[in-house]
Amino acid sequence: MTRAVINRLKNGDIIGFSIRGHAGAAKDGEFDMVCAAISAVGYTALGGLQELCGVNAYKESDGNLEMKLPKDMTAEAWTKAQIILKTMVIGLKQIENQYSKHIQVSFKEV
Repeated sequence: MTRAVINRLKNGDIIGFSIRGHAGAAKDGEFDMVCAAISAVGYTALGGLQELCGVNAYKESDGNLEMKLPKDMTAEAWTKAQIILKTMVIGLKQIENQYSKHIQVSFKEV
């Protein structure tokens, strides 16, 4: 199962996320569409952060993707980042609604 944890402030602003584990929706040797969908949503958010906000702060390893926004962002970049990250959450929640046995989205106040 993939676990996506969204780190956010008390005001609801998202400051980072971690997506860990493989969805395990496909049989061995078959293409895992759920895992691919989760990856597509996560990497699209990272691409948006880089292209629109100048943020390129993430770590990845096999089955793991983590990102934390830098503290020195401009107000304009922060606002754009919130739109991107909140859209990412919408995408992940939509996948969870269809494939709840393979992805769990949760929130952590930090």
